[in-house]
Amino acid sequence: MAALLEHRFGLPVLDADRYAHEALAPGSPGAAAVLARYGEQVRAVEGVFPPAADPAPALDRAALGRIVFADGAERAWLEGLVHPLVRQRFAVELERLREVPTVVLMIPLLFEAGLESLCSEVWLVDCDEAEQLRRLMARDGLDAGEATNRIHSQ
Repeated sequence: MAALLEHRFGLPVLDADRYAHEALAPGSPGAAAVLARYGEQVRAVEGVFPPAADPAPALDRAALGRIVFADGAERAWLEGLVHPLVRQRFAVELERLREVPTVVLMIPLLFEAGLESLCSEVWLVDCDEAEQLRRLMARDGLDAGEATNRIHSQ
């Protein structure tokens, strides 16, 4: 849907998932906070040879996902870290686009993150749970149990 709105109609699309990913990028304060909390169990294994002089550590997002989707308190901690960073990014981008009459915000956890006040109109794009499960398993390489757990936790 976002690609259609962006490419066919020329509407700017701001994506919460992309901003959340950037909030935990190597070298970011978010990644540093995650590494400080969970340590080596979420540090990505370096695959570069020879190694860079002083590479910023990257996160093993699959390992982080296993932690936060197994424990609601840990998920709440991570959301408490990431959601304000995403809000801040939306504020910057909306200010930059303030003269544009229509901006599309893709926010899967719109109400859960308390971001509905950014919207003048809300559209829901939905698919049935079987399709959602299939997509999540394909995208993240999860088994059916892990994928179902993630869907139900959000």
